[in-house]
Amino acid sequence: MSVLGLIVLSPVLAVTAVLVRMRLGPPVLFRQIRPGRGGKPFTLLKFKSMFAPAPGKEHLDTDHERTPPFGVWLRSVSLDEIPQLLNVLRGDMSLVGPRPLKMVYLERYSAEQARRLDVLPGVTGWAQVNGRNALSWERKFELDVWYVDHLGLWLDLRILAKTVARVVRPSGVSATGHATMPDFMGSGPPGTPGDRTRRSRL
Repeated sequence: MSVLGLIVLSPVLAVTAVLVRMRLGPPVLFRQIRPGRGGKPFTLLKFKSMFAPAPGKEHLDTDHERTPPFGVWLRSVSLDEIPQLLNVLRGDMSLVGPRPLKMVYLERYSAEQARRLDVLPGVTGWAQVNGRNALSWERKFELDVWYVDHLGLWLDLRILAKTVARVVRPSGVSATGHATMPDFMGSGPPGTPGDRTRRSRL
């Protein structure tokens, strides 16, 4: 399916790459190390949707401030995610699964939340078609773990069908005041790694 998707979407990939180059400048692709199944790191590929931070302001400019209207639109219709089909071909990801998040989050998950790493991450997932970034981190992780417990072909097909509907009618693209979501700082019960990390940063 990923090979077919790359073939069918090749004109869209080409046009999007040109637009990203014109609107946001090189490089066209955004690369970042993310955790895969079992937390194994891999290089995630996406179309760039934000400007690079201004020199000397790397830690001052927020993602929201660096995301122009074109980048917001790119994310709303999920065109920035298409290069991840290459990650699927490499075996780093599946078409459906929990979204691969930042490496630093690994130490912030509770034991239950970490179960989302028991399967390959996906280009789309159960949390993405049930609220996306309008959900709290805790609710997203609950949905991810529910998917791990119920995964199967028919559920994947249902998620893919709902993903198409979400692309046509975007919703939940970002949390208020953020390009996507604020960083997850941990939410485990007292004494868990996630809770200790969260309290150490407050």
